[in-house]
Amino acid sequence: MDTNARPPFRVAVIGGGPAGLMAAEVIAAAVPDRDAVSVTVYDRMPSLGRKFLMAGRGGLNLTHSEPMERFLPRYGAAAAWMAPFLADVPPEAVRAWCEGLGQPSFIGSTGRVFPTAMKASPLLRAWLRRLDALGVQVETRAHWVGLAPDAVRFADGSTRPADAVVLALGGASWPRLGADGGWIAALDDVAITPLRPANCGFTVAWSAHFADRFAGSPVKRIALTAAGQTVPGELMITREGIEGGAIYALSAVAREMIDRLGVADLRLDLRPDLSAETLSARLAETGSESLSTRLRKRAGLSPVAIGLVQEARHAGLTASPAALIKSLPLRLLAPAGLARAISTAGGIRRDELDDALMLRRHPGVFVAGEMLDWEAPTGGYLLQGCLATGAAAGRGVLAWHARKH
Repeated sequence: MDTNARPPFRVAVIGGGPAGLMAAEVIAAAVPDRDAVSVTVYDRMPSLGRKFLMAGRGGLNLTHSEPMERFLPRYGAAAAWMAPFLADVPPEAVRAWCEGLGQPSFIGSTGRVFPTAMKASPLLRAWLRRLDALGVQVETRAHWVGLAPDAVRFADGSTRPADAVVLALGGASWPRLGADGGWIAALDDVAITPLRPANCGFTVAWSAHFADRFAGSPVKRIALTAAGQTVPGELMITREGIEGGAIYALSAVAREMIDRLGVADLRLDLRPDLSAETLSARLAETGSESLSTRLRKRAGLSPVAIGLVQEARHAGLTASPAALIKSLPLRLLAPAGLARAISTAGGIRRDELDDALMLRRHPGVFVAGEMLDWEAPTGGYLLQGCLATGAAAGRGVLAWHARKH
């Protein structure tokens, strides 16, 4: 037996979501000698990838097919520092990775990319099989609470040795799936932008009559405008306000307006395919038809869209029906809570990290995914960002290992 054999370089990946699993894969795949590197993924939940599976319930959105010059600006203020990570793992690389796991993908009509199976579960199962074949170990029900010299600490008082650590504990949205932001307390010496809901709904002061009648109703084929930005899509009326793709895409803008002004005043176009002039001609008063009948028959509005117009009129707005259809005022009072947000804004500030996503105050500790201070709209950009930063953290660990050995 070689008594001079060097012990394995031990890597602890904290968090079993897409960012953590990608970091584990990059590290394990680069060092095929299992005696040289040991990778263990720790997660406080009973199983891995719970939010990933939730995201795939309606058809997992892997990434987006648009060119990088349009793709990159989706990351807003973080676009510049995210650029090198997205260049190393671009959308086409995510599609190739998915294909390599036996899960082909396709581009939808809006340019979004989905696995052909339209589910996350087959992809996750194949991914976990690959990680197992690479020698990656998994420990569930392991609640990480902090760092120790060359080790990580858990809530049960135990520690595990670690020569390098990847933190990928997510943000704080959908906390029942595992990411609750509890990691903030363990990093009290690190500057963190407060966590806030992103891709979220907002509260609206509906009348009791409107909320009772239309809560749960979708408003389809609309366009929503905030601060000069217009997004087509749809909304969902809730008892408290609105949710849905159109407002998710404008959530960062709406949040900023509320922070600055106390409210966010948006405009809703209920018939973006028709001009105001066409609607005015169609809705000209003739005969004894009620306004609701004219809105239904001549403007083609759904019951909930008619309800929105009537809600505005009952609030005292005197604009013509055609003007309301084309530019219905929608006042947002506050973002919905983190518990129902799709993702999280805020996180560890970029200047706390080096170019390999290593914490400057904690050498050998790397960060990936939604723990970082970035946000992006739905449409594939969220998962793409998590996978790209996970891979970057994995490469950072490998470079750290090379320097240490």
